[in-house]
Amino acid sequence: MTAADELRTVRDFVRYAVSRFGAARIVFGHGTTSAIDEAAFMVLESLRLPVDDLAPWLDARLTTEERIHLAGLIDKRCTTRQPAAYLLGRTYIQGVPFRSDARAIVPRSFIGELLAGELTGGEPFSLVPEPMEVTRALDLCTGSGCLAILAAMIFPNAEVDAVDLSPDALALAGENVAEHEMEDRVRLLQGDLFAPVAGEVYDLIITNPPYVDAPAVAALPPEYRHEPMLAFDGGPDGLDIVRRILAQAPAHLSPQGGLICEIGTGREILEAEFPHLPFLWLDTEDSEGEVFWLSAADLTGAGSDMRFVSRLAR
Repeated sequence: MTAADELRTVRDFVRYAVSRFGAARIVFGHGTTSAIDEAAFMVLESLRLPVDDLAPWLDARLTTEERIHLAGLIDKRCTTRQPAAYLLGRTYIQGVPFRSDARAIVPRSFIGELLAGELTGGEPFSLVPEPMEVTRALDLCTGSGCLAILAAMIFPNAEVDAVDLSPDALALAGENVAEHEMEDRVRLLQGDLFAPVAGEVYDLIITNPPYVDAPAVAALPPEYRHEPMLAFDGGPDGLDIVRRILAQAPAHLSPQGGLICEIGTGREILEAEFPHLPFLWLDTEDSEGEVFWLSAADLTGAGSDMRFVSRLAR
C-alpha cells in the first residue's frame, strides 16, 4: 500500500511529512525553520486552508484526490529538494500571500517582519513615526516585489519604485503587484541598483540585496541552488553590493529619509570599515544584528567614511 492509501487525516500527513523530511535531511529556511512548520505549511496551503493555525484541521479526513496529491507533494519535496514555496507556487510574509517560483528568490526577508508589524497587530515601524508623510519609497533588489507591496500597504500615500537587475524576477513581481491590485502604486524598473532612478529622491529606501559571501555561496545546500544565484552572490565577503548602496543612497534620500538594509552576518565587517556610521541594528524574532537602519543625516554626516566607500563602489 502507498502513503496515500494508509494516511487519512491532516494529522497523519503532517506526521508523515515530518518523518520523511527527517529521513531525507532536507534543509529549511524558506519561510519555515523546522520540519513541523514546513509540514504544516505544505499540508494547509495545498488544501487551501488558512496557514496560520493547524489545530482546527488536525482530525479532518481527506478525500482520495487530496491524499494522492499530498503524498506526491511530500515525496517531491524530499526527492527534488525544491523549496516548498516553489512546489506550491506561494509563500507568505507576515500573513500576506505572494506568488513564488524559480524566477526569483523565495521571499523571506527579516525586513518584512519589521515593516509589517502594524498590519498584523504588532509594533508599528517606529523609525517612520508618521507613515502618512512617506510619499516616495524605493525597494532595491525587489525580487518578487514583496517588500515593495508591503511598503505600499503600510505607507498609504507613498508611490513605490521597485528595482531589480533580473527581468525574470520583475515578471514575477508584476504578477504579485497585479494580484494585490497595486499597479497604480508600485512601479517596476529593470536595472542595476540606483541606475533606473537617477535623480529621484525618496523618503524611505528598503533593500534586501545579495549578501552571501563566496565560501557560503559555494556551500549552499540543494534547496538554495534551485534559486537564482544572482540573488545570493555578494562577492568575496558578501558586502560588495551593500557598499555600493551605502555610497549611492545619500543622493537619493530626502532630508528626513532613511535606509533599511538586510546584510546577513556582515555586521562586524561593516562596523570596522565604517566606524563613524551610527548603524542602528534591528532585531526580529529570528535574527539579531542582520538588519540596519541609517537616516539621511547619518549618511550625509559620515564624511571620510562615505568618500572611502565611494571609491570602493566605482
